[in-house]
Amino acid sequence: MNNLKACVINLGCDKNRIDSEIMLNSLSNNYKITDKPEEADIIIINTCGFIEDSKQESINTILYMANYKKQNCKALIATGCLTQRYGKKLLELMPEIDGILGVNDYIHLNDVIEGALNKKEKCSFCSYSDININTGKRVLTTKPHIAYLRISEGCNNSCAYCAIPQIRGKFRSRSIEDIYNEAIELVDMGVKELILVAQDTTMYGVDLYGQKSLHLLLNKLSNIKELKWIRLLYCYAEEITDEIIDEIASNEKVCKYIDIPLQHISDNILKNMRRRGRKKVILNNINKIREKIPNVILRTTFIVGFPGEKEEEFNELKNFIKKTRFDKLGVFKYSREEDTAAYDMPNQIDEEVKEFREAELMFLQQNISFEINLSKIGKVYEAIVDEYDGQYYHVRSYEMAPEVDGEILVKSNVSLNAGDIVNVKIIKALEYDLMGVINDESSK
Repeated sequence: MNNLKACVINLGCDKNRIDSEIMLNSLSNNYKITDKPEEADIIIINTCGFIEDSKQESINTILYMANYKKQNCKALIATGCLTQRYGKKLLELMPEIDGILGVNDYIHLNDVIEGALNKKEKCSFCSYSDININTGKRVLTTKPHIAYLRISEGCNNSCAYCAIPQIRGKFRSRSIEDIYNEAIELVDMGVKELILVAQDTTMYGVDLYGQKSLHLLLNKLSNIKELKWIRLLYCYAEEITDEIIDEIASNEKVCKYIDIPLQHISDNILKNMRRRGRKKVILNNINKIREKIPNVILRTTFIVGFPGEKEEEFNELKNFIKKTRFDKLGVFKYSREEDTAAYDMPNQIDEEVKEFREAELMFLQQNISFEINLSKIGKVYEAIVDEYDGQYYHVRSYEMAPEVDGEILVKSNVSLNAGDIVNVKIIKALEYDLMGVINDESSK
């Protein structure tokens, strides 16, 4: 068995990535790990099932990987959100799959693989749990100086467009001690940047401690000596407390960067989406954040084409973006998902209208981003080195989360290593990226 090779293909979000990394560690006890599916005896696809495009990507990946069953592949396993959502039905629809696991059942991974290798009956473990949170040692798939750190699982929000609560279960936090201990392990592995993720990071701790406790967690993590940056994703703007804002403002290790997925700004659309926040509260909190945290970077996402979105509501969103000038912004077309409240809502929007609105907002943001980047020319930033492409070093300042934001392209006369911290002077602006030079030709 130790001669067999296993390959894990991860699709979807950062939470999925963490699950894949836990699976890789589990597999490494029994199999050799490869990132080349054409060499693998066992292929595991960690699927995404959030929206239609991600579901289609997962299905296409399964079908493509099934081609390797004509070569080395002896077992094709599907895991993750798609399998959790559709269970045994997926096995019936896709006979190429030899076994499936839901998001809470990775402890059965080796059992499913063994069953597939021995040609037993196809195994299906897709139990629904509001208790389990996948934890354990991980094989990092990020750059060695970066790691995502899950602080909670599931979601208690009932957004009309979202199936995550049905897939991932109710909101449940990990203890501060548990998270802190994992953070120490990751930093001991060489990680310098920890990125905190959850479906809703601002609600961290309400179930365990009876109050929002993200500020306490941030303070605790900042005590880890070799940790350089702590980055926050997925904060609900209306739930950001003064304690969280003050902790971000005063804590040198917490990046002055907040991801706040707003989804819309029209009160009517927010109400129909079943979002908790409303325009007035959102605006007040954004203003408070910018007032208390100088040079803070705000990232957000919006959904266009939600059922019933009128032209005037879309224009309200567009004008809000023009006025607020987010540093980073993404746009998604509404995806009609079965088993969600919005699926049967009247006045569904035509796909062409969704595409036009998405393109219009992204063009608007492209111009805003370019103007913001122009203002950075001449400034010096502390940045972390991600990689070297043979010509440029790709580095990021605190303003840039990996993979979702831009980066700074830098030439250097001295050799740099991934994870080095350097001072970079910005010399040129692009729409989303920047170009710079090493300011002191030294790394720390």
